[in-house]
Amino acid sequence: MTIYIAREASKVWRKVTTETSVELSLLREKWGLLLAGIVFQYIHGLAARGVHYLHRPGPLLQDLGFMALPELGQDKGYLSESIFASIFASFVLWTFHPFIYHSKRFYTVLIWRRVLAFLVASQVLRIITFYSTQLPGPNYHCREGSKLATLPPPNNVFEVLLINFPRGVLFGCGDLIFSSHMIFTLVFVRTYHKYGSKRFVKLLAWFMAIVQSLLIIASRKHYSVDVVVAWYTVNLVVFFVDNKLPEMPDRTNGVPLLPLSTREKDGRLKEEKDSRLKEEFHKLLNGNHGDPTDRRQRAQMNGRHDEDINHAHSTLSDAAVNGGT
Repeated sequence: MTIYIAREASKVWRKVTTETSVELSLLREKWGLLLAGIVFQYIHGLAARGVHYLHRPGPLLQDLGFMALPELGQDKGYLSESIFASIFASFVLWTFHPFIYHSKRFYTVLIWRRVLAFLVASQVLRIITFYSTQLPGPNYHCREGSKLATLPPPNNVFEVLLINFPRGVLFGCGDLIFSSHMIFTLVFVRTYHKYGSKRFVKLLAWFMAIVQSLLIIASRKHYSVDVVVAWYTVNLVVFFVDNKLPEMPDRTNGVPLLPLSTREKDGRLKEEKDSRLKEEFHKLLNGNHGDPTDRRQRAQMNGRHDEDINHAHSTLSDAAVNGGT
């Protein structure tokens, strides 16, 4: 048992080290776009923090979702966050599965490059939208009477730049249309729907996205319009951006994306040579070696040879008969 565990651990370690070297080579080539996408996440948080200074609490707007769904209350606000956390964590783990599993369909660096492009495009539209019109926040800490509903003018620029993380992110107000949680959720779900392989997981992911939408409204964290706009905006953004980006190479066919080293080339040539030798050996065993044209020529030559032998036997027989008479 111990030997088996050690052998399997060694295999996993070789997979991890091999995949790491490949991914690092890609990262050295694509690091600029990845870094830009990560930096923009901070810019998006900074914009959300800035709109909080402009937020003014007021009476809740009339909302069809609020009428249809019962209010969960402050103590049940964790439900939507739990769903979001499970979607976020499972997606991140899935994108790193090529480091361990033998079957791979994509490169981790390339898929995150794609995901960040979807997120940035959606977040740019979101920033433009929630700065255009500030709605009174429906969340409990954004309502009239709450000390967190408005922010006093900042004392210095660092107070704005540090965005009071994580409290400033969790208790923000004013960044409503459209939901940031739904941006991440829909981008992750759509990405898995395209590059994932388990049909059940795809259906479950879409189901969880719907459940999260309903819980966000029932928790009064967003108006229904924030969720509805996110559903069609993010899907359209992903559709158009995905068509503009070059398609990722499919790793299931075994064709490497990166140029091979000399050792890898020699190993691949040796494998191809061994494969050809095995094919030739099987052909010899099955008696079908060689080109079909050569086989037809040999068949014709064998036929003529048989005819010559038959003619010789016939001549000898005639000579024997004549000699007997």
